[in-house]
Amino acid sequence: MTAVRILDGNTFVVADRCGDFEPSPTFPTGLLSWDTRFLSRWVLRVNDNRLYALSVDDLEYFQARFFLTPANATHGFDPELSIIRQQTISDCFEEQLTIVSHADEPLDLHIRLDAASDFADISTISQPVEKKGTYQVQVHEERLHLVYRRDDFQRETVIHCAVQHPDCPVGPRTEFDEQGLTITGRITARGTWIANLNVAMLARNGRTVRESLRGIRNPRPRLAEDLHRWMTQAPKLECEHPTLHATYRRSLVDLAALRYTPMVSGGLSVPAAGLPWSMTIFGRDSILTSIQALPFASELAAATLYALSIPQGCRLDDFRDEEPGKILHEFRYGESTAFEEHPQSPYYGAADTTPLYLILMDEYERWTGDGDLVRRFEREARAALHWISTYANLMGDNYIWYQRRNTRSGLKNQCWKDSWDGISYSDGRLPGFPRATCELQGYAYDARIRGARLAREFWNDPALADQLEKEAADLKERFNRDFWVEDGEYYALALDPDGGKVDALSSNIGHLLWSGIVDSSRADRIAQHLVGPRLFSGWGVRTLAEGEGRFNPLGYHIGTVWPFDNSFIAWGLRRYGFEEEAARIAESIIEAAGYFGGRLPEAFGGYDRKLTRYPVDYPTACSPQAWSAGTPLLLLRTMLGLEPLGEHLISDAALPGSISRIALLDIPGRWGRIDVLAVSRL
Repeated sequence: MTAVRILDGNTFVVADRCGDFEPSPTFPTGLLSWDTRFLSRWVLRVNDNRLYALSVDDLEYFQARFFLTPANATHGFDPELSIIRQQTISDCFEEQLTIVSHADEPLDLHIRLDAASDFADISTISQPVEKKGTYQVQVHEERLHLVYRRDDFQRETVIHCAVQHPDCPVGPRTEFDEQGLTITGRITARGTWIANLNVAMLARNGRTVRESLRGIRNPRPRLAEDLHRWMTQAPKLECEHPTLHATYRRSLVDLAALRYTPMVSGGLSVPAAGLPWSMTIFGRDSILTSIQALPFASELAAATLYALSIPQGCRLDDFRDEEPGKILHEFRYGESTAFEEHPQSPYYGAADTTPLYLILMDEYERWTGDGDLVRRFEREARAALHWISTYANLMGDNYIWYQRRNTRSGLKNQCWKDSWDGISYSDGRLPGFPRATCELQGYAYDARIRGARLAREFWNDPALADQLEKEAADLKERFNRDFWVEDGEYYALALDPDGGKVDALSSNIGHLLWSGIVDSSRADRIAQHLVGPRLFSGWGVRTLAEGEGRFNPLGYHIGTVWPFDNSFIAWGLRRYGFEEEAARIAESIIEAAGYFGGRLPEAFGGYDRKLTRYPVDYPTACSPQAWSAGTPLLLLRTMLGLEPLGEHLISDAALPGSISRIALLDIPGRWGRIDVLAVSRL
């Protein structure tokens, strides 16, 4: 199935090219919101015929138009009817169905729309489980109610239809039944029918998600105006590189589409991680996306800090992997979470979100000058620093280690490479637990350095600042001793429980550069590895080097190329002065974006560029995905060498040879707005 996707926040539709959808065992097709599928079947027939798609217009993220006929196109194709479906997503799902007659005589029409809902939790769609609640269908004269109840957990879909028939003297008849609705009548010669369908989603339970996810009668103007405002407020990009220009615009639109408002955000919109599987707040994804977007849309960072501060860990809870001071990993709202069959209510099983939270807080203030937010969340920031030095310090050596508390359903790997085989030795073996991956130590180092600045400048605590700087210096010295693989001249992926090196060569070493923990005498060798033939595919840096025991160019974290990963690697290379290497990675990712229509996916194949004339799709990649949408933004910052310095923005551009000129206009920050112009010198 070729999927057409429309979305607004965490409400989305995945349909085929005719606008229909039916349950899929491998992909979350249908209408979904707040982790529940409110419609699993939505199939249109006209005079008992399925429809044929002539074209699809899905240029707006929240709306798609399907141009259809009731028969396959053949030589001499001359249909009597045209059908236009316009589907719009917002707090509700709306479809405008337009039937146009091209016949010289009146025609009898029988329009059938099958509708059903399995109310599946998105976490169970790929592995269906027997539902424990009860279904009910309520047929009314003007609407259809589909209801699911389990104790005090209730989800309801309400379908309403109104038919306009300006060219029909006798109006068509609409009838609802338990399987959908039927519209029958006679359309005049060259006449038009218009059916307006509205699908509202209701949620009620003891801990109410929303008392009513009310349908908005005409959401398109609101969304269109909001998108226009979002695009207008962003910096303007001028360049003669069409792929970069198109990718920049696509990224901004996708970030707008992925904004949603969780109940812990104080009404502010944060980026959902990605469609379809991750349309909710993920601490790591939201933080890194916010860092990428800071020069372009700093409000995402403010919203993310707010949303992650409120539900910060405050107790020991093995089921949720919660610890005092820990920042959440994931927050879900579906049935399995409500009944504690899954722990994401919220779930804290990530070892990197807490130091990354501190990094974002400092970086946000450096860009915006918003010291009030830093002071407002002082208590939460101090608790995060305390977590790093206590609960994360499982082995007593002041490294960050992770080992899940929830041994039944918690994540085994609690770093960004969180798949089961994401952390391995060079020969392919998997280490035991606890594990201390290298990038976690880089984040901890950076968090202490930044925390020291916040303590000294905003919290009036110079003693804490001195302590954090001393701890950071000690951590850097020990890290460069304990993680260095002498015979390969790179940093180990992790330490195992015995303190041994998990010696696979991986992209994680690039994260060490942007954190600043790498000894300057070793940075050159790290840069060589990152753009060398084992890690660099020609389209980007692979997650795992070719030749490692578990390397697979289509392995989720063991050989694919992740755009977000590459954006931070390029940023780190610039930090250490490797302009050409950073520009090479930026150029390769931008070129890859051109093959994906400007929308970078979550990941793509790590095949050598000599073998493929284009980047190879990863079959289950999220798209759009927040930190992939943020990738071109951080690459622009990296190529332009943008860094806030006090009340000023400095630029030290290093463009790749294929990009001769870039102008980024109206860059917002504590300095107001400023323009930057750069020409290639590499």
